[in-house]
Amino acid sequence: MPREFSLENTRNIGIMAHIDAGKTTTTERILFYTGVNYKIGETHEGTATMDWMEQEQERGITITSAATTCHWRGCRLNIIDTPGHVDFTVEVERSLRVLDGCVTVLCAKGGVEPQS
Repeated sequence: MPREFSLENTRNIGIMAHIDAGKTTTTERILFYTGVNYKIGETHEGTATMDWMEQEQERGITITSAATTCHWRGCRLNIIDTPGHVDFTVEVERSLRVLDGCVTVLCAKGGVEPQS
């Protein structure tokens, strides 16, 4: 069976940062602007697409890495939203093995923090 997208046009991109820097918020915007979602989910409202676990929705934090796919300018982008809390660092480490690159999100007010 032929591939729908060649590996040349496929990228695995991680979204990484310290806790509450805006990783899931950034991912939600990517999904909206690429046409995957018709509305932007919010972490503080428990409506973020990537925070699918009940505990994530209640606490407003990412606990497990979550992957989704979107398309942009003829490329397939596999987006991996990672946790920022130090207790879930192993989830980030697992994700690193499959990534082609990452977007690092930093808080403009707080700057670089230990978990960044």
